[in-house]
Amino acid sequence: HGDGRVHDVSGPDAQSGYGFELTFRLIRSPGETAPPTWPALLMQDLARYVFHSDNVLCSGDHVSWHNALDDSDSRMQHMIMADDPQLSAASTPSGTVSFVQIVGVTYEELQATQRWNGPGMLDLMRSIPVSGGPWLVTDMRRGESIFDICPQLQEKVDEGVRSEGSNLSGVIAKCGWKQITDTDDLSTLNEFFGPTGKFDNEGKPVTGEESAAASVQQHDNVCDLSELKNDTTGELLSVKFINCVHLKFNIEAGQLLPLCIGGRLKHGRHFTFRSVAGDCAVTFITPSVSGAFVDKQHPFASHGPWLQILLNEEFIDQLCEDFQPLTEPDKLALPKHYNWPDRGLMISIYPDDDADQ
Repeated sequence: HGDGRVHDVSGPDAQSGYGFELTFRLIRSPGETAPPTWPALLMQDLARYVFHSDNVLCSGDHVSWHNALDDSDSRMQHMIMADDPQLSAASTPSGTVSFVQIVGVTYEELQATQRWNGPGMLDLMRSIPVSGGPWLVTDMRRGESIFDICPQLQEKVDEGVRSEGSNLSGVIAKCGWKQITDTDDLSTLNEFFGPTGKFDNEGKPVTGEESAAASVQQHDNVCDLSELKNDTTGELLSVKFINCVHLKFNIEAGQLLPLCIGGRLKHGRHFTFRSVAGDCAVTFITPSVSGAFVDKQHPFASHGPWLQILLNEEFIDQLCEDFQPLTEPDKLALPKHYNWPDRGLMISIYPDDDADQ
């Protein structure tokens, strides 16, 4: 167990390497006499992302892949991670290891996972034989989401969101922020950001295994920012209070703003957007979140590249209403600019094509 060529050899009381191995269960297609090779390539892409980013995949996490897992025309274009139902965690001479199973899902199932939580969605999928059953077997030929197959499951998701909120605490996305001095002058803002909506330092599109890095979604209900503070900046920096700020998102990240506000902050939790370029992060928080460096007198503050934004209950209710159109992104005219001059906040949503230029 373990490979000393990749990781330092650990002992039985520590985790082995990253502490997990990926598994996958796939329905055999008619006429297949040997397992296909594409699942191994998919696992390699995910493993490469983990190796380069040090972000561990856990049960309940999901990955928006935006491409059929087997490069076909299948609707299985995204993934949820689950505890393998057969292989339990093992203790080895080289350390402990758990087994995390990849489960292929449709876009509708991915959206429900983002709004609510991965474990809840996995339970719903286990209840439908054609969507995986108790073994969570992926069927690349499945043409319907679980909500097409059993419409009443949508009510369970909606009720779960209303009563529990979302346990999605942050995403790695195309985003950016900049302190501004005039929230009403768009031409001034464009001088800071440029008219093309660039989100990374080099203006390069994200492809291949890098697309996984831009789409991995982490779940955590902890309402304490101390651990994130140490992880985001990596060094000791002074806190800078800001009067006005402009946030910028591509449409994929922007359509998560309703979830951020309604599914997280409305329930007293925080939500973080981390730039795929690795150069900044934005955390929305409420007064109930501990470990923050913002307060009622200073709702915007930065700690190096990490920006925190404190929202009170009144503003959260307003944003829930203002962001409602983002739930139907196909109907939006982009770029879309939101401006709250009295709050010192502006948010811009750009098309993906502009974000990658």
